[in-house]
Order: sequence, then C-alpha cells, then structure tokens
Amino acid sequence: MKNRITGRSAFLALLKDEGITHLFGNPGTTELPIMHALKDHPDLTYVMAMQESLVVAMADGFSRASGKLVACNVHVAPGLGNAMGSLFNAKFTGTPLILTAGQQEQGHGLTEPVLYGPLVQMAEPLVKWAVEVTRLEDLPRIVRRAAKVATTPPTGPVFISLPGDILNSEAGIELGRATRVDTRVKPSDESLQALAARILKAQRPVIVTGDEIVKSDALNEAAELAATLGAPAYQSSTPYGAHFLSESPCFMGAIARVQKLARETLAPYDLIIALGGDPLRMSVYSEIDPLPDGLAIVQVGLVDWDLAKNYGAEIALKADVKETLRALNPALKAAGGAALEARAKQGVAALAAKNWTAKRKALVEQISKAEGTSPIDPDWLALQVVEAMPDNAILVDEGLTSSRHMISLRPHRGRYGYHALASGGIGWGLPASVGVSLANPQRPVVCFSGDGSAMYSIQSLWTAANHKLPLTFVIVNNGGYRIIKQRLLAFHGDDHYVGMDFVDPPVDFTGVAKSLGLEAMRISDPRELKGALRSAFGRPGAKLIEVVVSNSVN
Repeated sequence: MKNRITGRSAFLALLKDEGITHLFGNPGTTELPIMHALKDHPDLTYVMAMQESLVVAMADGFSRASGKLVACNVHVAPGLGNAMGSLFNAKFTGTPLILTAGQQEQGHGLTEPVLYGPLVQMAEPLVKWAVEVTRLEDLPRIVRRAAKVATTPPTGPVFISLPGDILNSEAGIELGRATRVDTRVKPSDESLQALAARILKAQRPVIVTGDEIVKSDALNEAAELAATLGAPAYQSSTPYGAHFLSESPCFMGAIARVQKLARETLAPYDLIIALGGDPLRMSVYSEIDPLPDGLAIVQVGLVDWDLAKNYGAEIALKADVKETLRALNPALKAAGGAALEARAKQGVAALAAKNWTAKRKALVEQISKAEGTSPIDPDWLALQVVEAMPDNAILVDEGLTSSRHMISLRPHRGRYGYHALASGGIGWGLPASVGVSLANPQRPVVCFSGDGSAMYSIQSLWTAANHKLPLTFVIVNNGGYRIIKQRLLAFHGDDHYVGMDFVDPPVDFTGVAKSLGLEAMRISDPRELKGALRSAFGRPGAKLIEVVVSNSVN
C-alpha cells in the first residue's frame, strides 16, 4: 500500500529530494499550506523576501553562485506579476529555477475571486515549461519533470501553479526519483577534425567566450586553447560572469557593447572561435554592424538558439564546451606540431604588452591620479573596492556607470567569483547578492550597486540582516540615473535631465539600511574610504557603506 501524504508535504519532500536546500518566498493566503508544512521539514531553510521580484532574484543569485537547481514560491497572480522582471533576468541567464505560485482552489478559481489570474498563461513567455497541478497523484511527476527540464541545457526557469485543494488533500502516492540528463557531449571525431583543421587554417584567430564557460566549468580549458594557438581571447560583449581567466597571458578583456568599437576590435582577425554564448550581443541600435566584413565564425555550445543566431557559422557544434576543448586542444597540438608551438610562442609574446594584465597596470595608474579628489571619483572608488576585497571574496556587480572598469580591475580566478547584471533589468544586484551569500556562507560577498539600481530592491537589506550574512553592500550615490543622463546627452545633445535626479529630497541610504537592521555608514571624504572598506569586508555580518561620488555626467 502506498504511503498517504498531503500535497503540501509531498511538494516539500520532492523539492528536497531534487537537491533544494533553500526555499525563497513571500507567503500569502494561498501559500499557507506550504508554510504549514514547513514545520515538518526543518532541514529546508525558508528565505523570506519582502517582495516577489526579490524572491526570484535571490534564488537566481543562489543558483548563479552555486550552479545548483533552486526553488522559489510567490503569491498568486499579483505575486507572479511582481516577479516577472526577475523571471526575465533568470530566463536571460538560463538559471535552473522552479518557480511556484499558490493558486485558488480549482472550483473556487472558476469564480474568479480576488487575486485570481491565469498563472500558466502569465508565466509561459518567460519559462521553459509551465503547468498547473490538477490531481495530487500527478504532483510527483510534475515536480520531477520540472527539475529535469530546468537543469537540462539550455537550462532555465520553469513554473508550477499549485491550487490550494491539491496542497491540502491527501492520497497514497509514490514520490518517484530525481533524474538529471547528462549533456556533457563532445562532437564526433569527424567534426572535431574539421574544427581543428579550420582553426589551424586561420592566420589570425580570436577567441570569444560566453557564459557556458562557467556552466561547463571550462575556464582552464579555454585558457589552454588560447595558449595553444597563441591567440587573443575576449569575453563576449555581455560579460556578466567570470568567462575567462583574467591573468592568462592571452586574455584581452571584454568586447565593447558598442557596434563601432566591437568592429574595430575584431577587424584584425580572420576567424572568431566563439565558445558558449552569443559573442556579439549589442545594446542600443547602430547602423554599424559589429562583425567586420568577411570575418568567419566557428562556434561551440549547448544553447542551440545562440549558435549562428545572427551570423552564419562555417562550423557550429552543439556540444559541451569543456568536453569539446578537452578533445580539441590535444588534437590541435598533434596536428599543428612544432610549427604551431613556435607560432603560439610568438603570439603570446606579442600580446604581453597589451593583454589584460598590461592594460590593468596602465588603468590603475590612470585612475590613481584621482586619489584624494572630492567629490570622490567613481572609478577610483571601484579601484578601492577591488583592492580592499579579500582574495576569497565574491563580487556582485550592478554599478553600471560606476563599475565601467570593474572587470578590467578585478581578475577572474574562479567560475563563481564574479556575478554581474546580465539582462539589463536593473534592481537585480542587491537581492542576488543575498542569494550568492546564502550559497557561499564561508566567503565574504561584496555587492557594488548604483543608487538607482538599489532603489528598485532596497528591501533586500532586511533579508541580509535577518540571516546575518557576511555581506557588504557598497552603494554608489551619485544622486540620480547617470547612465540615462549620459545617453540623453550623447544621443540627443540634451542636458535637460527630467526625472533623473534624486536630490529633492535626497535618498538617505544609510538611514534606510539602519532601519532594516544593517550596520551602515556614509562616506564623502576620500581619506576615510580605504580604511572603512577594509574594515567592513573583514568583519562578519551584513553592512552597508554609502559612498557619495561625483555626479558629473561625463
């Protein structure tokens, strides 16, 4: 005879068996069955956020910092609506996430009560799969399928609607078992030979890497490829993670997300080797195409949508980046022989004067000239944050204009050491850093955020304080939306900044942080900055440092 179990308890048991350790949520009446069942599952940590967009962003940060499946629960139609911006971010980054929402009981929902909405239809545009449970007996199959779908590349969020009658009913059901699809595939021998031959044929190849480098744990293999070829390597134009080892002698930095600059960067080369992502995702429109005429592309990755999405590829292989490079690198060495080795040495030597390390040294010298200036220079602030961070710290970056040099200053040394805004939907950084810290409780986390972004999700500070996280928020206060001012001036020649300032009245981030339970301080004197940062980063507990910087537009 099958064991009898309630839907609410079965749901939590299924999540735990799928590897979920934290359930992120903001409860309402329709989620009370889950809250009721939590007392029987003390090994599942409930993380409460004060708005549903933060719930999803925290789960997103946890997954990005751990590579694990995550789960979060929001409140019926308005809660799902609040979560949609963060769900868009999670879709963009392919975060394996199970999002659930309580739904009114099935018969009651038919009457369209207060807060009712068609949850599945609402979620569908932003998830890989959306479904409503209509029988308790189907709950195990649905949760198991959701976990499998979310974690199978191309990974991404899924959605389950949980009616109250399903959660509160009881039946004898089997919970089944978890399944993970192993997609660590490499190309056929023939495809690898063709790829190696095409790469060796190129006289001036360039490597461009994306987020699958992190997902497949291929940082070392990508660096080996660059060294084998003596070829320069760039992060793609959306460098929102640690997509290449910065201190590799072949690393050059990130391609600019500006068509003219991207085209100029790529002009000297005759082949792009694109690894694990869209190499040329742009931002605002330009008549200039970022890909130089005649520049060929070969591409490897598991996200088939990104393969040859905007530009045709001579070779496009749907395969795991790490497994492909583990086979490709020795194949290149064997086929290239002594000639390739000699060419690679010359190539690496030629890059020494202009690689990431060389450019960082020059950039530090340039930025350091602003030391002591008042108001504080935002680039100098970014440098101080980097230099004050412990070696094992994780950086969550949503500084936008204030962090324009951040990846040029702080080296990527591990796949989970850096996380930045990916989709452009601001407000992600503060809650994501909470999730990052929960996923890495033994490592200090620094969240570097602009003031405009912070105000989208300031309630996140409470959750950081509630969980006593080793997390420091550095809020860059320039008194407005600097990036919008820059673009209004650049695109339209207009310096009449309507709705872009926070000066009447000014926002008191230090006061807000204290009211939400954090230790907080405000710094406007550059002489106080270094000591305050080092002290904060080295102490336990959640803290906020508000730094007043220049509000200059340029």
